[in-house]
Amino acid sequence: MTLTHTPRALFATLLLSALLPAHAAEPDVTRLLADADRFRVSDEQLVIETRVNTFKSDGTPDKERLYTVHTSTGRRSLVLMRSPAEQGQKVLMVGDDFWLMMPGTQRPMRITPSQKLLGDASTGDIATLRWSEDYRATLVGEERCDTAPCWHLSLAAQRPGVSYQRIELWLGRDRHQPLKADLYLQSDKLAKQARFIPDSAERPTQIDEMVLQDQLSHRRETRVRYTSRAKKVVPESWFNPMSLARNPTLE
Repeated sequence: MTLTHTPRALFATLLLSALLPAHAAEPDVTRLLADADRFRVSDEQLVIETRVNTFKSDGTPDKERLYTVHTSTGRRSLVLMRSPAEQGQKVLMVGDDFWLMMPGTQRPMRITPSQKLLGDASTGDIATLRWSEDYRATLVGEERCDTAPCWHLSLAAQRPGVSYQRIELWLGRDRHQPLKADLYLQSDKLAKQARFIPDSAERPTQIDEMVLQDQLSHRRETRVRYTSRAKKVVPESWFNPMSLARNPTLE
C-alpha cells in the first residue's frame, strides 16, 4: 500500500521542518587552531616581552622573572633572560632542538622543552607558541565553558620536541580565542591546567596572560604575562647555536 500525504498533512510537515533548529556545520579544525594561534602570536617575526610570576600553594607571591622572546619562521625562537639571577642566559629553539647558553661559556648545552625556567613555566611554554605547527587537532564537540558555548579540541603531538604529548583545548565558539587547556605528559599524566586571559572579555584580540596550575605535586600557580608584542626581524646568526655562543652580546 502506498502512503500519500494530504495537502494539509504536507503543509504541517513542511511547517514543522522550518521550525526545527538547523544543525550548524562543524567548523574547520585547521582554521580553529590557526585562529587560536593568532591570539597568542599575531605575526611570524615578533619580539615578545614576557613576565613570569610564581605563587605558593597558599597564594602568596614567590618569584618573578623577565624574558625577551624573539620568534621567527621555521619554528625558531630565542629567549633572552633579563632578571639579575639569570642575566646573560639564553635559550634557543630551532625546530625540535633546544640549547641553553650560559654566560662565560662558548659551548651551547642541549636541553629539553620540558626543562623548567621558573615555577611551572618550561622552556617550551615560553619558546613555542604555535599549536598549529606542532599538533594534529580533532574536534571533540561543542560544549559549555562557564556560561558561553565553546569548541573542545583534542591535540596530539606531531613532533618529538614538544612539551606535551596531548593537549585538551577549549576555544571560544565565535572568535576561537583560547579559553583553557589540559596539558598531558608523554605518560598521559595531567601535568598542568592552563587558563588564558584575553585583553577584552567581550571582544578579545590577543591573549595577555597564561595561568598555569600544577597538577602533579605542589599545586603552585605560575602566571606568564605577555607585557608587549612588536614586529621585529633579527639577524639569522641569532638562530645558530654556535654563532650565538660566540657572540653573547648579540651585536
